[in-house]
Order: sequence, then C-alpha cells, then structure tokens
Amino acid sequence: MTLNFFKYHGTGNDFILLDNRQGNITLHKEQVAALCHRRFGIGADGLMLLEHADGYDFRMVYYNSDGGESTMCGNGGRCIVAFAKQLGMITDSANFVAIDGPHLATLDAEGIVSLHMKEVHSMSIDNGNYTLDTGSPHFVQFVQDVAHTDVFNEGKRIRYLPAFAPGGTNVNFAQRDGQQLIVRTYERGVEDETYSCGTGVTAAAIASAGFEVGSYDIAIQTPGGMLSVSFKKKEAATAEDVVLKGPAIYVFEGTVEVM
Repeated sequence: MTLNFFKYHGTGNDFILLDNRQGNITLHKEQVAALCHRRFGIGADGLMLLEHADGYDFRMVYYNSDGGESTMCGNGGRCIVAFAKQLGMITDSANFVAIDGPHLATLDAEGIVSLHMKEVHSMSIDNGNYTLDTGSPHFVQFVQDVAHTDVFNEGKRIRYLPAFAPGGTNVNFAQRDGQQLIVRTYERGVEDETYSCGTGVTAAAIASAGFEVGSYDIAIQTPGGMLSVSFKKKEAATAEDVVLKGPAIYVFEGTVEVM
C-alpha cells in the first residue's frame, strides 16, 4: 500500500498526517509503529488520520509512536488544523472532533493556532504533586531545577505507578521562572521525553494556578519552543475556556510503502 503522507511539528513534537477522508486507510499497530520509527521509518512522536465527521470539519484520530490509538494530543490538534488548511478544507477556523469530544480552533496569518481544549472538571494534589486530565491524563511535579531533572528515569517510574494503572499517565516536571513556566514531559506511548507536549503544558499551567480562582494566561518554555495557555478557574479544582496557543509547522511530504 502506497501512502501520501505529510510531516508537521508543534514546538518539536512531530507527527505524520494522513488524509483519510475517503476511509480507505486502515493501519495495524505494527504499521503505525514502523512509520513512526526514527531509524527505519519516517520518524515521529505520533501519527494522525484526518477523517470525515458529520457535523464537523473533520475527525482527528491519534496514534502514539508505539502504534496504539491514544487520547487527545494538544500539539497534534494544532498540527491537524494546519493540515486541514493545507488541504483547502478550512481557512482561519476549524470545528473538529477528537477522542475527547469537540474542539474549536483558529489560525492567524503567522501560522499560530489557538486550540480550545477540554474543560478540566477535577484536579487533585498529593504531596505537592498534581493529577488532572486535560484530554489525556497528567501528573505534574514542580521542581527547583528542571534542566537537571532525570526526566526519562523518574518519568518512567511515575508513569507506571500502581495508582495510575492500568493505562498509566504522562509525567510533567515544571519549574517556575518568574511569570512563566519551564516544562519537560515524559509521554506514555512514546515512552520517552518529547520536545513538547500540548496537553502536558496545559496541565502544568493549570496546576501552577493551584486552587485559586481567577483568569490566567501563562507562557510556557518547552525544549522545542514557546507555548501559552489561557484559562479561567471559577471553582478551585476546575478550569474552563482553556486555550492552547502555539505554532503548527509544515515540514515535508512524500510517499511511503506500507507492508
């Protein structure tokens, strides 16, 4: 099977995108993993199918690089919106549906995508660490020196803790730096640190506000670049009007044979 693919990244979190509006692409877990392999495939943190969805501009179907279909990906959501624009499906806004429900997004002239994320209905804290779901499950730990944090080994340990079984969790290490945050993330399904995680920085931003009500707009530095997250907290453990803002960059396109 020959596939036409497109490669995008959002602050270094990179993805393979496939136009499946005709519904003729079916990939097995092993095929997705092979395409995402950085030595023997195209190389990516994940793969997305853009599909037809009644009542929406499109449906987003997301797979991690291990080949498993996964929960919402914020950077991926921004990239698939830019992809839909490249395909001529939208102009400066999109209304699409993903595994966690509907999403609205807008694009500006510089290619910055503002993506409306899932509302957060609960957030818990244990020993100073936060747990919440921003479309994907996240654990947030605030540290003094994130640059020297062992993200891989400590992230892997936390990801598999019994408290998060059976699916596990994504693990974020965040450092307060003046008015902004510096965030590094260990992503389940990738099983490694990624350059950026959209749902992860969203979780870190909301956690940084603690349980204080108010309106927030927080800049976040990731290894792959800058993002921002705005939201409102009308109740202590919730967040609404959550918007993840950042770039969605086209890298290249081509064809690949899938066995």
